Amino acid sequence: MSAAAPEAARAGRGARRSPDGRMPLREHLRELRTRLLLAAGGLAVGAVVGWFAYPWLFTALQAPVVALAEAQGADIALNFGGVATPLDLQIKIALFAGAIVTSPWWIYQLWAFITPGLTRRERWYAIGFVAAAVPLFLLGAALAWWVMPKTVGLLAGLTPDDAVNYIDAQAYLGFVMRMVLAFGAAFLLPVVMVGLNLAGLVRASTLASGWRWAVLLACVFGAIATPTADAISMFALAVPICLLYGVAVGVCALVDRRRDRAAGLVDAVDGDV
Repeated sequence: MSAAAPEAARAGRGARRSPDGRMPLREHLRELRTRLLLAAGGLAVGAVVGWFAYPWLFTALQAPVVALAEAQGADIALNFGGVATPLDLQIKIALFAGAIVTSPWWIYQLWAFITPGLTRRERWYAIGFVAAAVPLFLLGAALAWWVMPKTVGLLAGLTPDDAVNYIDAQAYLGFVMRMVLAFGAAFLLPVVMVGLNLAGLVRASTLASGWRWAVLLACVFGAIATPTADAISMFALAVPICLLYGVAVGVCALVDRRRDRAAGLVDAVDGDV
């Protein structure tokens, strides 16, 4: 290989990303593919952990049903409706546990994909994003876990005394997974909003002016994401989303003011007044 080849290779790598952090569309797509593969690999590792923890996880998942049956003396239990259902259920629970356990990893991959669009200084904020996003995701999942037994007790408790309620295990698992993951993902909203603001894609004034749509969309999302038709689950998700939206708007306003002051816009306005 000639001496010019390494120089050309280094030049090619340098052309992928400009000093201000911008990348062409093709490189963004490649970056997205890489981050998705890394996130999937982490999920697979977490699923292995979930596979071996399956007995404990299944006991915890069916605890609300068992508690309801013991409290009311009702004939309520999970039902495995097929020969392959236990295997299918174990795989799904393992993947579900993997998504929770590896949340710091795939959340980091999300921000690693976003940060090439930021300046070198702003890329350091990715560490703070991950540090804030992981607790928020786990907080949302914990809130769903707290709401879930109450929702199960409310709905399954309507079973008449002279009837039995054998809940399909697959449907019950889908109920739990949708609720926990939806709550966790919804709590990432403020971090995503601040990230878009730092990337220069949206300003705090724009977000604040759309608060009515934000409240409406939060309620719609709460109604769709929660697998039950009761209002308790919907508002348990919609109200925290609205509160987090307000916090994110405040953080974005501080970022905008810092940028405007750095650009001399705030001082110029004050001088005109």
